[in-house]
Amino acid sequence: MSTDSQKPTARPRRLMVLLPLLIFMGLAGLFLAQLLSGRDLTAVPSALIGQMAPETDLPPLEGMQVPGLNSADFAGKVTLVNVWASWCAPCREEHPVLLELSKDPRFSIAGLNYKDKPENARRFLGDLGSPYKAIGVDQNGRTAIDWGVYGVPETFLLGKDGKVAFKHVGPLSPEAVSTTLMPEIEKALAAQ
Repeated sequence: MSTDSQKPTARPRRLMVLLPLLIFMGLAGLFLAQLLSGRDLTAVPSALIGQMAPETDLPPLEGMQVPGLNSADFAGKVTLVNVWASWCAPCREEHPVLLELSKDPRFSIAGLNYKDKPENARRFLGDLGSPYKAIGVDQNGRTAIDWGVYGVPETFLLGKDGKVAFKHVGPLSPEAVSTTLMPEIEKALAAQ
């Protein structure tokens, strides 16, 4: 009789031992499918793609002789909106790339200065040069939230219609510009 009483409890124990293995195999299969899908796993989607840029009206960075950031200024032209801060090391890394991009007269670059001290932002641009035609100061970070910013730096491409056409998260590199950003800019410039 003792063998009959052990049989029903042995089966659930085996299942309890196999269950973690089955869960692991299922998750491993899911991750493998993601890896083999060919999608860029580092890309961070933006709910703003295809939407009008958020209403923005930020004061200028005092002492820089450029206007603040106003969404009304985006209409009719292709614009890059770069979210940056002087305390951001990757912003310093991408800055030469922005300076090079600013030489292209077909589009403009606007800066959204994120949670920065004005004197530090001015020093940063004074030391490195300014690629920006406009700089809006987002002292409390509220506007960056409206734009869906995860962290600095981030760059948004706005089409002539004022809609967000593309978003790049992280510092722009020469490779990222040539392989992804410039093709998106060319599409935006060609659009009616």
